[in-house]
Amino acid sequence: MADKLKLEMVTPYGEVLTTEVDDITAPGVMGEFGVLPGHRSMLALLQVGEFSYLQKGKRHFVAVNWGYVDVDQDRVTVMVETAEPADLIDLERARKALGRAEEALKKLSDEDKEYKVMEAALARALIRIQVAARKGH
Repeated sequence: MADKLKLEMVTPYGEVLTTEVDDITAPGVMGEFGVLPGHRSMLALLQVGEFSYLQKGKRHFVAVNWGYVDVDQDRVTVMVETAEPADLIDLERARKALGRAEEALKKLSDEDKEYKVMEAALARALIRIQVAARKGH
């Protein structure tokens, strides 16, 4: 059993990171879960949320948007639609996206086709703001 996990995070646009970590915590659709070295193989569905990993005693945070985590023999592969590390999030842009989503939702009923799209945009903006606030932690 290894004492580290090899973490790879990819989006349709390319690789976000490849590194060795001590653990990961992910926003699963059935709730948040963690993975340590020696974890059993598994495949989990992710929702919009805060993904984190511990590396050299420091916790790092990434805003992720829907995808999968594949754990296989101390290798964790994260495949998500988007992934933004805390230090790369444009907080002002995230706040503007939140405002646009909130305004759109005020004008829509939950039967409108656009309602679910705006609800998802709101969730993404909130997570990006939450993760951006963790810069330096």
